[in-house]
Amino acid sequence: QGQFTLLRDTRTDGSFLVHHFLSFYLRAGCKVCFVALLQSFSHYNVVAQKLGVSLAAAKERGQLVFLEGLQSCLDLLFGEEEQPGQPSPLQFLSCRELRALFDFVRASLAPADGQAWNGPVLLLDDLSLLLSLGAAPVAVLDFIHYCRVSVCCQLKGNVVVLVHSNEDSEDEENELVVNSLCHHSDLILWAQGLATGFCKDVHGQIKIIKRLSLRQAAEQDVVQIYQYKIQDRNVTFFAPGLSAAVL
Repeated sequence: QGQFTLLRDTRTDGSFLVHHFLSFYLRAGCKVCFVALLQSFSHYNVVAQKLGVSLAAAKERGQLVFLEGLQSCLDLLFGEEEQPGQPSPLQFLSCRELRALFDFVRASLAPADGQAWNGPVLLLDDLSLLLSLGAAPVAVLDFIHYCRVSVCCQLKGNVVVLVHSNEDSEDEENELVVNSLCHHSDLILWAQGLATGFCKDVHGQIKIIKRLSLRQAAEQDVVQIYQYKIQDRNVTFFAPGLSAAVL
């Protein structure tokens, strides 16, 4: 409880980590606010069903609050006018601030009478799109800071965020946000593509960084490296050099 987990991918797609955490927290009985900016609800629902979880059922019982960013952007830009007192969570497209999105997250995860969930969880896929939609890096970092204070510190819940990064990229704003988040994360799961290129038996490498130095001075971070292969319903992890292609 109270942890900020950063999912980072470089030269590969780290979406499988998002699907894992989404199904994991729903099965654990947690209240989940899912800010999905990358894909539609039907996409996440199809993958979740393969993992044994129904997002539609979770929404009906009030366990899952789903913000479909793609549809919300269309409604805001081309749809009807907002109803009084109900601003769009993505109104930063016009006013350049993320206050409305934070208010949506806080209201979605606020404790309610008669509900006994195991803990609140904010899941965001993916943070890099906020920059692409026009939000300033400072506004994005402020948004994450307030989410950490509200969800992790006050509500004793967890925050899981996916960001894309490329060490050779010229997108300085995105790299600034990624590096800043790395310094404040309790746990970093960094999915990386293979330097040698495509392999049918090894889809990538994942670096697990446990930030012990964030909570205890003079402690060194624990770093573990595995390779993985994504299958239809699960992901297989193994030590580097121990894939089926080698053995």
